[in-house]
Amino acid sequence: MLKIQAQSKIPTDYGVFTVYAFSENEEDWSPHLVWVAENTDFSTTVNVRFHSECITGEVFHSKKCECGQQLDAAMKYMSENGGVIIYLRQEGRNIGIINKLRAYELQEKGWDTVEANLKLGLPADGRNFDVAVEMLNILKIRKINLLTNNPDKIKSIENSDIILNSRIPLEMDSNKENESYLAKKKKYFGHLLEKI
Repeated sequence: MLKIQAQSKIPTDYGVFTVYAFSENEEDWSPHLVWVAENTDFSTTVNVRFHSECITGEVFHSKKCECGQQLDAAMKYMSENGGVIIYLRQEGRNIGIINKLRAYELQEKGWDTVEANLKLGLPADGRNFDVAVEMLNILKIRKINLLTNNPDKIKSIENSDIILNSRIPLEMDSNKENESYLAKKKKYFGHLLEKI
C-alpha cells in the first residue's frame, strides 16, 4: 500500500512546491512524487497533471518528444493557478530507459514508436494510472480539472470515485523530430491533439 515516505518544500523557477514521495517501501529509491503548488486548496476543484517520467525529454531536452515542455508548462500553470503534478516513475511508457533507448534505435531504422515497442516484445503503452488515483485519494482530493491530451488518463478518473470537472488541454507545438511521434499518438492512442 502506498504511503507518504517524506515531504519537503522545494523552490523552483516556477515557484515553491511541497513535494511528497509516495511508495510502499521507505527504501524505494525511485518513488512516485507529488508536487503541490503553494496556492492549492484540496477542498475545492484541484488542477491535476499525471506526468510520466521522461529523463531524455525533461533533463536532456530531447526533441523526440514533448515531455519536457509539457512538464515545464504544467509547473508554470500550477504555480499560477494552484494544482498538483503527480510525477509517475514510468519511464518510456513504463518500459524503462534501457528499453526506451533500444526502441529509439529501432526507430532510427524506420519503425515507429508503437512498432518499435512491439518488436521488442513490449506493450505499446505499459503505464497504469491507477496509482495516480490512489495518491489523489490519499491526499483526499475529490474533484479535479485534468491537464491532459490522453484519453486513458481521463478514463482512469472516470473509473474512480474522483469527480472530473473538466479537461485542460496541454498541447505543445511539434518540431520536425517529433511530428511523426505526435501523429502516432493521435492516430493509434487517440490523443486529443488539434495541432497535428
